Amino acid sequence: MSPLRLLADNDTLVERFRRVRNRSTALCTHLSVEDMMVQSMPDASPAKWHLAHTTWFFEQFVLGADAGYRPAHPEWHYLFNSYYQSVGPMHARPQRGLLSRPGVAQVLDYRARVDEAVSERLLSGIDASMLAVVELGLEHEQQHQELLLTDIKHAFASNPLLPAYIARLTPAESQATASLDFIAGREGIIEIGHDGQGFAFDNESPRHRALLHPHALANRLVTNAEYAAFVHDGGYREPSLWLSEGWDTVRRENWCRPLYWQDDLASEFTLAGVQPIDPHAPVCHVSYFEADAFARWAGARLPTEAEWESAAAGLPVQGNLLDEQAFHPRAAARELGPLQMFGDVWEWTASPYVSYPGFRPLAGALGEYNGKFMCGQWVLRGGSCVTPREHVRASYRNFFPPHARWQFMGIRLGQDR
Repeated sequence: MSPLRLLADNDTLVERFRRVRNRSTALCTHLSVEDMMVQSMPDASPAKWHLAHTTWFFEQFVLGADAGYRPAHPEWHYLFNSYYQSVGPMHARPQRGLLSRPGVAQVLDYRARVDEAVSERLLSGIDASMLAVVELGLEHEQQHQELLLTDIKHAFASNPLLPAYIARLTPAESQATASLDFIAGREGIIEIGHDGQGFAFDNESPRHRALLHPHALANRLVTNAEYAAFVHDGGYREPSLWLSEGWDTVRRENWCRPLYWQDDLASEFTLAGVQPIDPHAPVCHVSYFEADAFARWAGARLPTEAEWESAAAGLPVQGNLLDEQAFHPRAAARELGPLQMFGDVWEWTASPYVSYPGFRPLAGALGEYNGKFMCGQWVLRGGSCVTPREHVRASYRNFFPPHARWQFMGIRLGQDR
């Protein structure tokens, strides 16, 4: 490769690095210093911590690969390590909201210093192995951009004043929902998993064969109106619809509606505060337990991840994603074919989060990224309205425990044929 071509490639990488990193800080422009410290539950993290942790990742795994590098704040390693046990101990996740120091200004200065050092490193030239680490760091940053928004939404919803992150939701074109139809899926032996083109997390590999039985998937996501019918029909009071652990959760947590629906069942909390529920928009902030119960009530089931990926493969990654700045799910267009496969809400599948045949985690500390969480969680597909467009793809496997619902999580129905 010529030096000119190498320089051009490095310039492009630096531009991407700066663009992704700048988006994280831009998402915080709507937040006060006080907002950026709040932690509303153990599963969430303060916005300040998200900014610091993603910076720590680049400092630890990119700059720290140089034996001569000396961090300006080595004591912060303990504060902003998340779960990488092999690189040292970390502050307890449920107590991240107690970290009033370092302050927001110090964290932003930390980001600026690390960004400058990483940019210089990229411009000086890196090998293929370090390029893979940088790309992983950028994808990791984009995951935290989504988490930053869902965590602050939960925090604001926990405030009796129900404050808004943005002044208003971007209005969508008024339209009725596309009619609910089922599209027959492929049958027989197919291949799923990442095809080797571009970036993928290790849990998307290796590509392998899967057997699909006769089935069909809904052409669009379940709407608020359809889910409201389940609520009004007593779905949360009928134990026969629920998995045993799900029914225990419903009773213990007093669930009777999706997470952010208000008591009147006509309004919901959004990133723009309390807004009327759009009956045509996808229902969101429901757990796996709720998705499974609704599917059973509707005489259907949830898709498997192989069925979902088979339907999504080859489709362009377009839809209501973070790039549209809608910050909330929108009604499906009245079009033919599978709709809303990407964006709006992450779609629960009937598949447990387990390794693919022949899976091997990354070597070293970065091998802790995905593999060690393959227990007690379920796969979601497709991205949401706060997922960056360039971050998601047909083979992408998100995962959460079955009771989780603070993410933008929704439902697509499947059925046997």
